[in-house]
Amino acid sequence: MIESNAEIAKEQEEYTTRDAGEEERQFEAGLRPQTLADFVGQTKLKGALEIFLGAAKKRSEPIEHTLLYGNPGLGKTTLAGIIANEMGAQIRITSGPALERVGDLAAILSNLQDGDVLFIDEIHRMNRAIEEVLYPAMEDFALDLVVGKGPSARALRLTLNKFTIIGATTRLSLLSSPLRDRFGMTCHVDFYETDEVEQIIQRSARLLEIEMDTDSCSAIAARARRTPRIANRLLKRVRDYAEFKHDGSMNPTIAHEALDMLAIDALGLGDRDRQLLTTLIEAFGGGPVGLTTLAAATHTETQTIEEIYEPFLMQLGFLERTPRGRVATEKAYKHLGL
Repeated sequence: MIESNAEIAKEQEEYTTRDAGEEERQFEAGLRPQTLADFVGQTKLKGALEIFLGAAKKRSEPIEHTLLYGNPGLGKTTLAGIIANEMGAQIRITSGPALERVGDLAAILSNLQDGDVLFIDEIHRMNRAIEEVLYPAMEDFALDLVVGKGPSARALRLTLNKFTIIGATTRLSLLSSPLRDRFGMTCHVDFYETDEVEQIIQRSARLLEIEMDTDSCSAIAARARRTPRIANRLLKRVRDYAEFKHDGSMNPTIAHEALDMLAIDALGLGDRDRQLLTTLIEAFGGGPVGLTTLAAATHTETQTIEEIYEPFLMQLGFLERTPRGRVATEKAYKHLGL
């Protein structure tokens, strides 16, 4: 599992800068909207959240525990921050892998104030023993601990302030049913439409004081894999290219040159995407082929294919999952010129 997670993180960095350096994280944080009104896209989800938040504020109560799921880079962390801001609450941020011991969770929960939000990223990777402690905390706002060992051990229940847990996951199916059922609202964060990605790029360009015409914006949006994090990363790379190779001004020609240099084609496919499709077509006649066989042929972890490559390729209609395995579609053949 450790090797698999490391491989996935490496692949996600290529497209989403999930494990980017401090400068990149600050760059992303500075572009995040702070209110629902500033958040672009996800219209149905925003409508549901407006009602959800408005009703809770009207009752002067913390919102119910909320679960956000979807692919990396679509705005789950941003939405968690927006929910906390809209409720006027403080937000504490942690992740499933970071909660290694029950004491870690107990220390965080006991320090939460009334109405605070605890955001747990990658909640599907949380230890099962910690999950058991989390159940009464979510339901009864109480922490059940065992003090001592052996015959002298005794149970202790600590009362907690009322708080809200917001969980984020890319793998909803990996959450245990008892944990999943304790969330009052489950929200799917989907891929964005191209025009929505263009709006996000335009907003980011204004914040970064980048002068950009509509055609340059469209060129970046078309290759951003319908993902805001990738769009912002490409915007920064194009800006760097324009400043280093030219006088800093940006036009469609410069934008296309920069994106071609990054080996990202007109639809947003990178080298690894094309390698996967090419292997599927040339080595296996377009499929069907099993996931493990495809992973071995491309020297890629199965989880990496499932989490990083397949969702977008399926969105484009280039790949199909069938009971017998993965199949390349006619669109994939045409796009690769095969």
